[in-house]
Amino acid sequence: MIENSSQTLKEISDEKEIKNSILEENTSDTPKEDDLSFETKDIPSADSSSSRRNSDLDTAGFTQEEFASLLGKYDYNFKPGDLVKGTVFALEPKGAMIDIGAKTAAFMPMQEVSINRVEGLSDVLQPSESREFFIMSEENEDGQLALSIRRIEYQRAWERVRQLQKEDATIYSEVFATNRGGALVRVEGLRGFIPGSHISARKIKEDLEGEYLPLKFLEVDEERNRLVLSHRRALVEKKMNRLEVGEVVVGSVKGIKPYGAFIDIGGVSGLLHISEISHEHIETPHNVLNVNDQMKVMIIDLDSERGRISLSTKALEPEPGDMLTDPQKVFNKAEEMAAKYKQMLLEQTDENEEQAIEVAESV
Repeated sequence: MIENSSQTLKEISDEKEIKNSILEENTSDTPKEDDLSFETKDIPSADSSSSRRNSDLDTAGFTQEEFASLLGKYDYNFKPGDLVKGTVFALEPKGAMIDIGAKTAAFMPMQEVSINRVEGLSDVLQPSESREFFIMSEENEDGQLALSIRRIEYQRAWERVRQLQKEDATIYSEVFATNRGGALVRVEGLRGFIPGSHISARKIKEDLEGEYLPLKFLEVDEERNRLVLSHRRALVEKKMNRLEVGEVVVGSVKGIKPYGAFIDIGGVSGLLHISEISHEHIETPHNVLNVNDQMKVMIIDLDSERGRISLSTKALEPEPGDMLTDPQKVFNKAEEMAAKYKQMLLEQTDENEEQAIEVAESV
């Protein structure tokens, strides 16, 4: 008898019509009413191979593979970390109910709606809206899954930030808080930190809140959740685009260290190393310079990779030691000495090129 088998197949499959042949009964094999007695021990379990005939699926109108595929259609096999399509069907005070085709509606908590701060769910979601969701956990005891949009945005934000770092891009971001160590900004929804040593502004640090600053990336580390940026480097790069080696600029002494002085030139700092103050030996920069001194310096190096500008007054001395005995004479003749310096650089460049040509021709 295959009557029970055909009935089971019709209940499971709504997509295939079972061939008429499976409905035909062999009346000659139908047991008589008085032959229907049996012992309970003779009933095979549902898992027993003896409870079904090998030929049942052969007459069902589709293969065993098709039948398994049909059953698999109803085995959703959702796993944490998967991305699924879902449709919003209810917005509640603590989260949203999402239909993802599972036996029970999934739930997305309010805190998982966005990587950015939002006032309410309706800022991001609307009823009947369909979109992608991230599965956060296994089903709970009620068969319900927890979903997130924030996790998707978080992953994509790090991807975007890594790409921006690779391109060495300059970005603009608003300072939303400051602390003893520096300033905090958000980049693609991620929290970033600007160390105090990399903040270059004429305003004091506490007054930077609400300011949009140009920034360059210093460190992008998703595993350690570290996003470190530099305002100074962005300004230096911007300034460097308008500066050139050999150029004389006016600056102000902002700080003096044992190894040199930091000179502010139009909002960015350059280092006047102690060895570049004068041709004469100097014990300490404090013997020559004072904070807030206005002075002329010449640019001798521009390092955009590290955001550094190297300065010199030694190259501007008409006579060795003038910065110690008559600094005003140095500043008065600064442009003249800088022109000589540029000519010297040009001659050195031409000489190096000629040497390179001679070497190439001799090979």
